[in-house]
Amino acid sequence: MSLGKAVRLALEEAAEPAKAETMRAYMRSTMPFLGVQAVPRRAVLRRVFAEHRLDSAPEWRRAVLSLWREAEYREERYAAVELSGYHLYREYQTLYTVPMYEEMIVSGAWWDLVDELATHRVGGLLTVYPDSMRPLMLEWAHDDDLWKRRTAILCQNRFRSRTDTALLYACIEPSLSDNDFFARKAIGWALREFAKTNPGEVIRYVKAKGISGLSRREALKNLPAH
Repeated sequence: MSLGKAVRLALEEAAEPAKAETMRAYMRSTMPFLGVQAVPRRAVLRRVFAEHRLDSAPEWRRAVLSLWREAEYREERYAAVELSGYHLYREYQTLYTVPMYEEMIVSGAWWDLVDELATHRVGGLLTVYPDSMRPLMLEWAHDDDLWKRRTAILCQNRFRSRTDTALLYACIEPSLSDNDFFARKAIGWALREFAKTNPGEVIRYVKAKGISGLSRREALKNLPAH
């Protein structure tokens, strides 16, 4: 049995169909859900991934994209995202994966799919390949596609003291005038994460830039009143 078929079968067996419509409505998804909640989904996927090893980076990328492109249910796309970060294939996280992630980000076009890719996959590539990924993030920050811009803003969310402040601000600023909720939320979230290690700088930046109310509230959420 192929990995894709095994994933689909395992998800179907773990599904609680009565929960599917509530999950779809919460996520505002046009793609239907099977009704597999996060904890059982991750458990069955770990088992399937362990039982169906992939022998090369190209085979792994093909498997990820096959799951993604052929998905009929949203949990299958979640499976593709999880396979993209599965620990056995950590050494396959190279610049060759960028087109795969770009496709998933643009076609996924919603926070439940994009944010994991932004903060863990693209962020990981930025850590290892800064000379290539930094200019790419600057390019994405100016892209017409909201989700590529959101990815550029969020890609350093786990960096803490390693945050490249100049890059963070350069990725935020093209979206400062964007009225879209997801752009504003991303700006606030990225600044809130940076504030965990440099609160004074975030306060300074927020005051200097006069960012939107939503972004400001998110950025300063865990800081004392000032």
